[in-house]
Amino acid sequence: MVMKAGWGVLPELKIEVVGFKVPEGLNLILGKSHFIKTVEDLHEALVNSVPGIKFGIAFCEASGDTLIRHSGNDDELVKEAVKLAEKISGGHEFVILLKNAYPVNVLRALRDTPELVTFHCATANPVDIVIGETEQGRCILGVIDGYKSKGVEDEEKIRERKEFLRKIGYKL
Repeated sequence: MVMKAGWGVLPELKIEVVGFKVPEGLNLILGKSHFIKTVEDLHEALVNSVPGIKFGIAFCEASGDTLIRHSGNDDELVKEAVKLAEKISGGHEFVILLKNAYPVNVLRALRDTPELVTFHCATANPVDIVIGETEQGRCILGVIDGYKSKGVEDEEKIRERKEFLRKIGYKL
């Protein structure tokens, strides 16, 4: 698709969907950052958040060497994070795979990372990652996280939700 704008012709935009099924027992966090030290800062934020956390990080550099930078404390998770980052291959996008922790345990610490720009998702659900690509590069346009809504909760489902949160220790 070529569109004209007041300043000239916009580049052709290709759209691709990268599907990813989060492996059992893991969680995925996708986001955008902006600096080569992202990998080190995200690593420090994660390791300082939850004792016993296991993780892999991959970060797609957007300039310079344009490499996928990576870190983590679990070789298999690092390998899987790099594989997904290769499929995304979008400037400044990062992938985190977590084990022995949940996104709710680490998102605050990650948000405090100075170069973090945004999160696209934090989930254990299968995701469809919508990628945009021009001649210049690629990015995540959005993420389809999980499944379409099937309705609105009733009183029984409200009770079940509240009981579940208490069972797992998130409410008194």
